[in-house]
Amino acid sequence: MAEPVTPTTPARAFRLGVAGPVGTGKTSLIALLCRELADEIEMGVVTNDIYTDEDAQILRAAGVLEIDRIRAVETGACPHTAIRDDVTPNLIAVEDLEHDHGPLDLVLVESGGDNLTATFSPALVDAQIFVLDVAGGGDVARKGGPGIARADLLVVNKTDLAPYVEVDVERMLRDASAARDGGPVIGLSRHDATSVGALTDWVRHMTAAVREGRHTPVDPGPMAPHSHADEDGHVTVHSHEHEHDHGHAHPLGDEQPVR
Repeated sequence: MAEPVTPTTPARAFRLGVAGPVGTGKTSLIALLCRELADEIEMGVVTNDIYTDEDAQILRAAGVLEIDRIRAVETGACPHTAIRDDVTPNLIAVEDLEHDHGPLDLVLVESGGDNLTATFSPALVDAQIFVLDVAGGGDVARKGGPGIARADLLVVNKTDLAPYVEVDVERMLRDASAARDGGPVIGLSRHDATSVGALTDWVRHMTAAVREGRHTPVDPGPMAPHSHADEDGHVTVHSHEHEHDHGHAHPLGDEQPVR
């Protein structure tokens, strides 16, 4: 009997979610990763906006990838609905991207800006980055929430702006590490080569872990009950009480914050 053939590539790309509040720099972080890694990793991007494809257009205009490797999903509702509650539009976008340009190593899925409770469903992504920035306030990291506490990586972005917004970056990173029980935290400035290297190394390690079957997606939820007002002023309260807590393994072990 012939020996079974071992596949040389995974059945699909590693899917990495990027979430965080509005204005924290998710799109610029994705642009940075594309610039730094596109020559060594086959990549694609799916962005999420409520009513536009503006984030996708920004990335296309920046020339970080071939234009058709950047796809857009218009959620038409609260951003978390398309990354957690009904991930079908994003799954279709990711699968179409892989069909057209595969085999890909990595697909980055950017959430629309949402609050500290926004997390991706493990049905959509294999791992996720949560992004804060110093301009949001030095205390935001210790406020916690599923994204801060249990995403695979927390990035505190725009550390170069700290002197202008009177934030103690080192304290913010310590607070972030404490909120994550030692999980990986990176203080990032795109102008700081050391922090950029820490981020790209993390992505390389995680990509390899997924390809080699050493990483199991986990669910950072449950989301706390929260409300949103629509255009008519009607308030909808969302709750995810049916979801459950879980243990969370960090593939790189206990990392110290990097600035």
